[in-house]
Amino acid sequence: MAKDAGTGVQGVHEIRVTLRKYEFTPRLLRVRKGEQIKLVMAAADHDHGFKLDDFNINQKIPNGTTVVVQFTANKAGTFQFRCSSVCGLGHRNMKGTLVVEE
Repeated sequence: MAKDAGTGVQGVHEIRVTLRKYEFTPRLLRVRKGEQIKLVMAAADHDHGFKLDDFNINQKIPNGTTVVVQFTANKAGTFQFRCSSVCGLGHRNMKGTLVVEE
């Protein structure tokens, strides 16, 4: 779980995420509603993707690269994200959860 206790609603909440077959690390992202979120995502072993439908995000992350995705957590709830680039037999199980707290 990634949590930044001191940023508040005004700051940018940066979370580093590693993508490798067939997992996101960390798998659970916890942020506060209203925060600017900066995901710094690195694909460690294959081309991967990051799809978070509830925030209209679908970003490709090529193998060996780091990609930054920024968005505002403007709605509270629990949202599932997944890999959007077929990365092998376990691709369907490559999922994670974003929790946006009030």
